[in-house]
Amino acid sequence: MIKNWVGFYTLSSREVLRFFTVWKQTIIPGVITTLLYIFVFGVALESRIDPIAPGVSYKMYILPGLLMMNVITNSVANTASSMLQMKLLQTLPELLITPLSSLELSISFIIGGAVRGFVNGFLILLICLMAGMSVQDPISTLFIIFIVSWSFSSLGLFMGQMSDSWDQLSLIQNFVLTPLSFLGGIFYSVNDLPTWGIAISKINPIFYTINALRYSTLGISDAPFINSVAFIIVFCVLLTILAVKTMESGKKIRF
Repeated sequence: MIKNWVGFYTLSSREVLRFFTVWKQTIIPGVITTLLYIFVFGVALESRIDPIAPGVSYKMYILPGLLMMNVITNSVANTASSMLQMKLLQTLPELLITPLSSLELSISFIIGGAVRGFVNGFLILLICLMAGMSVQDPISTLFIIFIVSWSFSSLGLFMGQMSDSWDQLSLIQNFVLTPLSFLGGIFYSVNDLPTWGIAISKINPIFYTINALRYSTLGISDAPFINSVAFIIVFCVLLTILAVKTMESGKKIRF
């Protein structure tokens, strides 16, 4: 339970303001990258690629995946970079001696990453709407963006605590998260893969986040919507517990 509301609010606000202060680095790049993807794949190549789903153009099909990739990238980056930066600058011990519990510390960091992921996701959603994407269920869409932001913000906190250098953190992001994102079905339907490819995709958590969002927006999915949402919720709870327990253990942050 959160008891120190003043400290909790102060740290949470700092984490949110940390990325808003440098919005040119934390918000604009994601928007520009998504616009480039839309232009290259949705405009330049759309006429050469057959529609994957009936009645849905290729450009519309990839938009939910691009949105989700942006949400995941920003959520992880915020908490991971914040934690690792504090470790390397030796400012973390000062934070650990404050009257804040492990739960309060963890949730404060997670809120910062979740807000950044949600803000970026919402902006990309607006771009998708301007590009012509329909939204079948707005409430479910916003809920999915938020819960995925929270999930990967929790994962980012764990990654930042366990990493000892920027190289280690980049290694995880470049060789684990990025491949999982691209193999989650952003640019294709996993049903077009061979049997072994479908089996591998179904153990990829990002596959369920993309398909849940694709169903709430376009009404199509490679996995049942209820199953995808249930998976995301369980995934969120587990990652939050992992982040809190790792913070409580003090591993690699208490000297």
